[in-house]
Amino acid sequence: MPEQLDQRRPNLGDYEDVCRKFSWERAAKALAGLPGGGLNIAFEATDRHVVEGRGDRIALRWIAQDKATREFRYRDLATGSARFCNALDKLGIDPGDRVFTLLGRVPALYIAALGVWKRGAVLSPLFSAFGPEPIKARMTIAEPKALVTTHRLFERKVKPILGELPFLKTVILVGGGEGGEDLDELLADAPDTCDIAATRPDDLAILHFTSGTTGRPKGAMHVHGAAVAHRATAEFALDLKADDVFWCTADPGWVTGTSYGIIAPLLIGCTMISDEEEFDAGRWYENLEREKVTVWYTAPTAIRMLMKAGSELPKRYDLSRLRLIASVGEPLNPQAVVWGREVLDRPIHDNWWQTETGGIMVSNYRSMPIRPGSMGRPVPGIEAGVVHREEDGSVTEIGTADEEGELALRPGWPSMFRGYLHEEERYRKTFAGGWYLSGDIVKRDADGYFWFVGRADDVIKSAGHLIGPFEVESVLIEHPAVAEAGVIGTPDPVVMEVVKAFVGLNRGFEPTEELRKEILAHARKRLGPAVAPREIDFRDSLPKTRSGKIMRRLLKARELGLPEGDISTLESEK
Repeated sequence: MPEQLDQRRPNLGDYEDVCRKFSWERAAKALAGLPGGGLNIAFEATDRHVVEGRGDRIALRWIAQDKATREFRYRDLATGSARFCNALDKLGIDPGDRVFTLLGRVPALYIAALGVWKRGAVLSPLFSAFGPEPIKARMTIAEPKALVTTHRLFERKVKPILGELPFLKTVILVGGGEGGEDLDELLADAPDTCDIAATRPDDLAILHFTSGTTGRPKGAMHVHGAAVAHRATAEFALDLKADDVFWCTADPGWVTGTSYGIIAPLLIGCTMISDEEEFDAGRWYENLEREKVTVWYTAPTAIRMLMKAGSELPKRYDLSRLRLIASVGEPLNPQAVVWGREVLDRPIHDNWWQTETGGIMVSNYRSMPIRPGSMGRPVPGIEAGVVHREEDGSVTEIGTADEEGELALRPGWPSMFRGYLHEEERYRKTFAGGWYLSGDIVKRDADGYFWFVGRADDVIKSAGHLIGPFEVESVLIEHPAVAEAGVIGTPDPVVMEVVKAFVGLNRGFEPTEELRKEILAHARKRLGPAVAPREIDFRDSLPKTRSGKIMRRLLKARELGLPEGDISTLESEK
């Protein structure tokens, strides 16, 4: 690995010292603010760099499906987003109006997002793979005035429900076509400078939808001031620097695809990579080599798929520029961290956060030892604790090391969500005793590292034991035959619940009874009979969200014949 990259001092040096001295007020000074006052994400992400003489720096290098590339400098994003802002003004989109995008990773997505923020409107990105019903559900809650999409997606997914969306006044089509305004024509007719809305830090900027285990989707509201946390956490957790080449593989319909796939790298001023194509192991390694990626942010599912593709494949590529690999989306199994170190010559840094937190809250850092399987330690500025919810609704903080409880955060960080749209009571229920309650069960060791156990509604209660599915899944995928695993609890009249595992196999393994017994024996040996699964079902694939999370609740619903609930984020099953 090149010495000048590998040996440079990490952004986060002495963890304890940085945490002691850190304040969000000082972190906010890293942003310029609008010339006339206020704070606007798009100004900080584009125009500020132009004003400060960095307009010719490459902001985005986009890779098309056919591998052709296009480069966009910071100056290009500034003028393109100004044109889109002016187009929105001409179309009657006012500050505060909601604008949805239904797009994949295409250049228009970045121009539209930045232009929406310049207009002072509110961006709400959707998965391009959503069908008509989940699109309708989210639009009915938010009532957007405009939608940016393609003609193909409009015809297949929006047109069938258009009559039920009376609030949708404008459809903007990337590439043109019948049924809406042609984006290229709108941009061509618009001036390349605009009056950027004088938004304040607490003005609404983004609406992210997240599905609960039950009920309708929740619209988590985020503000322009969240940019302070996006920038700071990218520096600390991702070690991101202005001369980096950064690749975040997240889908733009997921919060990571906005917070760290658009906002954070542009605030830092580095070059970000975007690939229109979906996962392909060889293509991904090729991207890392050709684009000279230095910081790579991906998901555990993708890492497991790379592991499944084998350890010989990455040896064909020059990954020497790669300084840091990070992962988010679900806990990273210890075996994946070890695999990164052994096969890619770099450990993989897991971190934790949620749609509601808006940015990374707990992380493993480049400057600190990684404990495989751990989420890491809180980022500077974040106070995290482990609590018990009491029957009367109060919470009690746990001070004992390694005792399990719910991960809680002290409110007040800039990217904290400000509500669920139209659901104030649902929002209030996420807070108690001065904490934001995450719904994730964790434990904290004596050195302050947090360890994920499971979702509060995923934890398996068996014979007095609390069993975290993640712990069982991590042991299962240590077996050479196991590519992925999902674990649930099934009812038992004696012990309340027993552990059942659903397993997908690596290439070259067949689902035989002999293999089932072998995997069960491996789990019993590693976990003990009280924790190991009693049953294993082999599956060709496990149900996942489009952000890569295995949907344990869906496995459980199907196993027990229960209602499946909201499955709008379910990845297409093959």
